[in-house]
Amino acid sequence: MYTTGYVVAIIGIALCVILCGVGSGLGLYKTASATAGVLGENPKKFGKLIILMLLPATQGLYGFLIAILAANKLGGLMEVADAAQAMAQGWAIFAACLPMAISGFVSAFFQSKAAVNGIYASAKQDSLGFKVAMGPAMIEFYALLGLVISILLVIRI
Repeated sequence: MYTTGYVVAIIGIALCVILCGVGSGLGLYKTASATAGVLGENPKKFGKLIILMLLPATQGLYGFLIAILAANKLGGLMEVADAAQAMAQGWAIFAACLPMAISGFVSAFFQSKAAVNGIYASAKQDSLGFKVAMGPAMIEFYALLGLVISILLVIRI
């Protein structure tokens, strides 16, 4: 039988996957569109632009990883007989998913904006190379912080 705590945990897991996935999807839409525009004029730039184009996709993967780790905790939640304890564990799983859900959505969105500008800069000046990836890579750092915190929290439940 599903308890309210179980449902709360499922909502947290779903939010993590949905927010990280939506952030990555929006980010990839922006970077893929910019890359397509640049490649339309100079197809030889594909190798330099692929990393910038794909950077926002990582947050979707991170959200999926947290969802898998958190879903593994659901079996133990089903075995809890005390309703208050089940509710507390459900909220703990929900809360453990939040750092990745929020940081994944926000960082993918802003990382895509930085990557698009890097894509356009690379189109104008060949000598920039991978230097333009530093800004989006620094934004990735904050997605990684959310990932690490969510992993640590989920493991401790």
